[in-house]
Order: sequence, then C-alpha cells, then structure tokens
Amino acid sequence: MSAEGHIQIGEVADEVGLSLRTIRYYEEIGLVTPSGRTEGGFRLYLAGDVERLRLVKALKPVGLSLETMAELLDAADQVASRPSGGPGAASSRLDAVLKKAFDRCDELERRLEAARAALGRLSSAVTGSGP
Repeated sequence: MSAEGHIQIGEVADEVGLSLRTIRYYEEIGLVTPSGRTEGGFRLYLAGDVERLRLVKALKPVGLSLETMAELLDAADQVASRPSGGPGAASSRLDAVLKKAFDRCDELERRLEAARAALGRLSSAVTGSGP
C-alpha cells in the first residue's frame, strides 16, 4: 500500500479474490470507481473501494443482477452521505432493494434445505442409513 493509502488493481484483485478483468468490468458498468490513477494511468483504490468490491463479491451468490447491485450500492451511498441520516427517497430505495435481497436469501435457504433433504433421502435409499 502506498503512503497515501492507495493500492493498485493487482493488489486489490489478490486481496478480494477477483480477477483484474472482473474489477475492470465492474468499473466499466459503474459498480466501483478507482479513487485515483497514477501518472502512468494505473488504477488506484482506497480501503472503501476495496470494501465495495468485497460487498459485490459477497452479494453475487444471492443472484442479484448487477443492475440491482448497482442500485443497492448507489442507494447506500446516498443514505450514507445524507447529513441527517434520516429517511428520504434514497433510504426508501435502499429498503426496497434490501428487502428484495433478503427475500432472495430466504428463497435460496429454502432451496438448499430441500436439496439437503433430497440428498438425505437418496443417501438413505442407497446405503440404508442416513447422512
């Protein structure tokens, strides 16, 4: 990490576990924006940028579209930047997208439980015993 707290894209990729190509694509579609660039044009990221990439990576398994993730991040940024932190349009948007994400998590949990039950039945049928 440099004296200013910036790290280059390769270090970010290693730290977060995303490819350089993925990080560049996320920049292209507006999910993350480097905080700066070197004189040579290399992307520079701050800790907040890295955390944003971690959040996107963590949300990928939920199955939200990249557009929905962008909306979620944008609304969260707007809520965080409000001086009062009180309710507003951004807060309502954030609540709506969060509800969609939590509903999706609930659905994935139900599917996972059903898959585990099916595997247990299959295992019992094949071996004559449970998992």
